[in-house]
Amino acid sequence: MSDISLHITIKEESIILFKKSIRKLLESTFILRDREEKLYAFVSRESNRQDISEYLRLIGFDLLVDDKVGVAMLTASEEDLETVGLKRANVIAFTNLQYHLLLVLWKVYLENLGYGEGNFVTKGDLIDKIRDYGVVVVRTELSAAFKLFKKHSLINYAEDEDGEDMKIQLYPSLQFGWDIPQFKTVVGEYLNEEDSQKTEEAEQAKEQPELEPEDFEEEEL
Repeated sequence: MSDISLHITIKEESIILFKKSIRKLLESTFILRDREEKLYAFVSRESNRQDISEYLRLIGFDLLVDDKVGVAMLTASEEDLETVGLKRANVIAFTNLQYHLLLVLWKVYLENLGYGEGNFVTKGDLIDKIRDYGVVVVRTELSAAFKLFKKHSLINYAEDEDGEDMKIQLYPSLQFGWDIPQFKTVVGEYLNEEDSQKTEEAEQAKEQPELEPEDFEEEEL
């Protein structure tokens, strides 16, 4: 049997925050500075970060903090990356449709970066963007995706609001937690669809009769 010992130095007055941090990470993967400032400040402090990592490594996880974008996230510990039978952390299982939506959300996030405090988009504008990218989604699928994204702290919105003017906050955590093989599959599908469309347009252009000069009427000035 291996000897398991923990060297945690959390102060008594910080025990509640420690427990909240662990549970939040296990429940939703991310703790964001923009959403939970107090909890993020706790986990990003070096001494607390070490204690949380020490605890999480006991169950095969670890804590990664990106101070630049203000994201703390659950991830698999390096020593258990290849361990068979352990569920991978920091990878959320999305459907292909939800991955398409995530790509659109990330694109909108980047477009809005640097314009005022926070990164927001209205539901109406987002739906227009989704249509522009050729993603076909019905209302129930969109609602289910939004709920899942909110649960994992990728976006945020008021539950009691609806309609095209509903504000959706986009978080930098959108760039993390991708399942790379599935991401490549979704991007590949998108590129194949784009290539197919270009090929179809080219074929249609070939079928069009060539116009002779006399087919053009002189435009009056």
